[in-house]
Amino acid sequence: MSKFIIACPVCHNYAEASTGFFASKHIRCACGNVINVKTDRMATKNCPSCGNVVVYDQADGTDAKCPVCHAQLVTDAGFSNLVHFRCVTCGCQLQAEKGASFITCPVCDTVADVQAEIKKAEVRDAAIPAVIRYEGDNQTFVWKHPMTDFVTGSQLIVHESQEGIFFRNGEALDSFGPGRYTLETGVMPKMNSLYPLPVQGQPFHAEVYFVNLATQMGIKWGTNSKVGMFDPASGLHVELGASGSFNLRVTDARKLLIKLVGTTGSLSRTDLFSESSLTVGTGNVEITVKSAGGYFRTMVMTKVKANLAKIIKTNNISVLELDEHIDMISEGLREAINPELAEYGLTMPEFYISNIVIPDDDPNFRRMKQQYADRFLKVREEEIKKAEAEAAFERKAVEAQTEARMKVIGAQGEADVTRIKAQADAEAYRMQAEAEAMEMKMKGYTYQQETARQVGIEAMKNGGAAGGVSGMTGEMMQMGVGLGVMGSVIGMTKDAVSPVVNQTGQTMQQAAAVTGWDCACGQKNIMSKFCPECGNRKPEPAAPAGWNCSCGACNITSKFCPECGAKKPEPATWDCSCGCRGITSKFCPECGAKRPE
Repeated sequence: MSKFIIACPVCHNYAEASTGFFASKHIRCACGNVINVKTDRMATKNCPSCGNVVVYDQADGTDAKCPVCHAQLVTDAGFSNLVHFRCVTCGCQLQAEKGASFITCPVCDTVADVQAEIKKAEVRDAAIPAVIRYEGDNQTFVWKHPMTDFVTGSQLIVHESQEGIFFRNGEALDSFGPGRYTLETGVMPKMNSLYPLPVQGQPFHAEVYFVNLATQMGIKWGTNSKVGMFDPASGLHVELGASGSFNLRVTDARKLLIKLVGTTGSLSRTDLFSESSLTVGTGNVEITVKSAGGYFRTMVMTKVKANLAKIIKTNNISVLELDEHIDMISEGLREAINPELAEYGLTMPEFYISNIVIPDDDPNFRRMKQQYADRFLKVREEEIKKAEAEAAFERKAVEAQTEARMKVIGAQGEADVTRIKAQADAEAYRMQAEAEAMEMKMKGYTYQQETARQVGIEAMKNGGAAGGVSGMTGEMMQMGVGLGVMGSVIGMTKDAVSPVVNQTGQTMQQAAAVTGWDCACGQKNIMSKFCPECGNRKPEPAAPAGWNCSCGACNITSKFCPECGAKKPEPATWDCSCGCRGITSKFCPECGAKRPE
């Protein structure tokens, strides 16, 4: 098998091809075109001597000549314009023109940066310190720097959320956090102790890995088959499917490199959890999700299947109510998966269930839904009956309270009517008394004189047996003679009037003597001073309480002052017989009784 340079028919850049039975038949060019070595070997070129267009086999190399002038079509100068380097993945020897940008390895399809390889070759040949930094994407967990030969004094740049680790002979040595470092013996103690570093500017061999510590978001997962379980509420067997996403982060870079990376050039999220299409569901309900593949696909699926049913059964969650407990189920699955990932230096900070596929076409599931509906309807019916009974009880209580209030309002209304009537009578009496007092004042006599006049008139009327004096007195009263004139007449005719007065006094004493009294023991109309049954003494009549007027008159027993006609003042407060105390109004507010005079 021999090698030759073949030009890409699209971009005209050169790539290395081989002849022989086991040689690769297709080569991917840096421009993306796939070169068919068998069909694209034949190329056309203008002869540099005569200008004739010549079709030749590129495998002939410098032996290809123009058939017209026999000039050499491919010269050694063209071959000197090629650059030679090895693929960073498989180590295959690659050749490309120095002006090319990219070239694809024909063995492993790794795309190599031709210009970067040229610069690295120049640095390596000149022993110039280089700048070592991460040049991968954010989807990569581990990225290996393509250079393996470095010069002391080179600069190492580690970005935030990254960690740089030096390897030598498969052993992880010095590690570096975020920052800028100069590679020398002081910053690489482990490397220098095992493999003494050369002096400044001299090359040394090592492998540099950059580990991305940032959290990778939204990695899809989904069960590849249904999970069988018994519903805790009904005891029926059902099958469930689940899918969702999770986040992943590196917690131990050394452990991840040693256990997973090995000698490979990189480790991406696709390597750990590749996404492949997966349809979950049966019958009319089918959902296509992205399932987890890669290194941890089997582990994640095993943990989900083993713990999904366990979490539902342990927490006694009905299959019909799974959506209410998705957060708790997701957290339980995360806690079950993380111990396995921790063995490889990884962790799941968040794990989410976005969909749970329920078998609607399963007879057991339909029976479960019917049982749940029947139980719910029965409970709801009992709740309605209970609410109706409580409402009826409250209605009767309200009616009873309303009736009692109406009775109280009726009684209070009657008391108000009685009180208003009594107040009206009292006001009428007051107005009448004020009118009489005003009339007496205008006529020039007092209430006491008027009272004495009325008493005298009545005495004259009742004393008809006295003869002419009584008749004369009555006529004088009827003629409107005042009590003062009558007093002077009586003074001048004392002898004539005295028998009448004496007779009147005797008559009143006799009437008082005839009137009896009642004892507390029950004896009625007792004429003696002591009760013949119990011996209690006859109660003495209470002396009338007098009052003093502002004009100077004292011990007045009438309602109006006999000197000035002023009305007797009302007491500040009074007590009613119904039990009310400290009443200030003229009528009792409870029973409507009038204030006693």
